[in-house]
Amino acid sequence: MRTITIAALALTTVLPRAAVAQAPDPKAAVIAIADSALAAITRGDVIGFTDLMVPEAVLYPTATRDGVTIYRARTREAQRNSPMTGVVERGFKPQAMVNGGVAMVWYPYDLYRNGEWSHCGADVFVLVKGDGKWRIASMAWSAEQPPVCEKHPAGPPAKP
Repeated sequence: MRTITIAALALTTVLPRAAVAQAPDPKAAVIAIADSALAAITRGDVIGFTDLMVPEAVLYPTATRDGVTIYRARTREAQRNSPMTGVVERGFKPQAMVNGGVAMVWYPYDLYRNGEWSHCGADVFVLVKGDGKWRIASMAWSAEQPPVCEKHPAGPPAKP
């Protein structure tokens, strides 16, 4: 009986802490999805990248040239059929906002193509939660040059 009492006491003191430790931080969860997206882009894994999205996701790349900003719209399916090679995209200083089943991640980044500097900007991920999982509903990004945006604080990526 004493062993059962000790075991029960141990469970009541350990389980609440374990449950708290396993409770996911929603901000960390959505930043992890954004991190996974950037990692997939860097790997050239277009399938892995688009698998992070809801089927209806739309992407909005923007660029400013000669003071004029333009955007394009690209569906998840169109992105899925667009190869991504030679790209290293690194995010830093992410900020997340979460309310119920919607979230937004603002993620400054810099991008190198084939080992050469290309541009920097901000990725904006809008995420929705369904079936207990966060997925990207839309993504928009700017493509700029310093001083409008920052390069990664760690400096250029290591050459492969």
